Amino acid sequence: MIGSRRRGFGRILLGIVVGLFLGALFTRIAVVFMPESAARQFLTTTVSAALGPLSIDLIAFAFVIGPLTINLNVLSLVGILLVALVVRSWL
Repeated sequence: MIGSRRRGFGRILLGIVVGLFLGALFTRIAVVFMPESAARQFLTTTVSAALGPLSIDLIAFAFVIGPLTINLNVLSLVGILLVALVVRSWL
């Protein structure tokens, strides 16, 4: 039972990450090929959330991660939805 829950969480996380990359690709294509219009502005307007920087200081070494930023727009949500549908139908 625990193994299937862990496998399900990993599948969801992978689907979201791949969907965000696909959405970023869709956004880049829309910016390049769509003419300046209200539709382009609606599809490519981004909301950003940032976390960090996160610094970890251990005795032997220290490192800083971040800031981690997530940019979300309509095309990112479309990418996540497409990946979720593909993963659901294949697996």
